[in-house]
Amino acid sequence: MLTDTKIKTAKAEAKPYRLADSEGLFLHVMTTGKKFWRLRYGAEKKEQTLTLGAYPAIGLKRS
Repeated sequence: MLTDTKIKTAKAEAKPYRLADSEGLFLHVMTTGKKFWRLRYGAEKKEQTLTLGAYPAIGLKRS
């Protein structure tokens, strides 16, 4: 599970990478340092990815 500290300290690298959370949700860190929430799901026997929004505009909130 991701924490706010882990997300804030994620730095840009030579290639984009993912920080996995749970149930298909992950944070995609771009080479520019921008971070986007994405969700992987299956539809019609194909894997799809839905971009939910940018971090920190959409933050990580725990109940």
